[in-house]
Amino acid sequence: MTKTRIEFLSGVRAELPILLGVTPFGMIYGALAVAAGLPSPAAQAMSSIVFAGSAQFIVTQLIATGTPPAVLLLTVLVVNLRHMLYSASVAPYMQNLPRRWKWLLAYLLTDEAYAVTIMHYRQHEQDAQAGQADKRHWYFLGAGLALWSVWQVSTAVGIFLGTQVPPSWSLDFTLALTFIALLAPVLSDRPAVAAALSAGVVAVVGASWPYKTGLLAAALIGITVGVWADSRRKPGQERQDEPPAPMEA
Repeated sequence: MTKTRIEFLSGVRAELPILLGVTPFGMIYGALAVAAGLPSPAAQAMSSIVFAGSAQFIVTQLIATGTPPAVLLLTVLVVNLRHMLYSASVAPYMQNLPRRWKWLLAYLLTDEAYAVTIMHYRQHEQDAQAGQADKRHWYFLGAGLALWSVWQVSTAVGIFLGTQVPPSWSLDFTLALTFIALLAPVLSDRPAVAAALSAGVVAVVGASWPYKTGLLAAALIGITVGVWADSRRKPGQERQDEPPAPMEA
């Protein structure tokens, strides 16, 4: 197989375990969107255009409770600020790509795709520096397309099933499990750990706040603490904090 095909299929395979948690997540979103009063085409379009599970859940819940549009937009904006951090993280690896590639991969940049892609970029950075053809963006494409496809299908299934899924199945627990699985591998340095801990504490404290403002505050605090902790790192500490690349046989 060509290098391009190997990278693409490797990205798809890396995403497969995560898709086990994403599938019921998408089904729950579809069912909740219909229950909240969203028309089926609008609920599906949100998955295709917004393509951000946490933001879609928040929008659905806020619409159901009659939240003012200004609060809804502000909440979604803050929650999605993390995508700017993801973008800044992968930007050095994509700076030589054509603009059409950057636009496509920016659309596919999600929590799940970022988690596997950034580790792949870091683990194979020496190959690129050695002058080998850098096809790692095909890995990104494979991971992103795998996730996008499953998200669209699972959303459609959830919309079709509506409220027919029994509450006793408790499928909503997969949301927490999925994000825990994504979070654990990237807690590789002190700024990341500080950001996660501070955001987690604020989220718990503000769990009962109206209009999900506790989540908004947690996102802002986590970002602020992470940036502050990163600015205080000593020169050269970045490499020491990163986990070593796995040894190849």
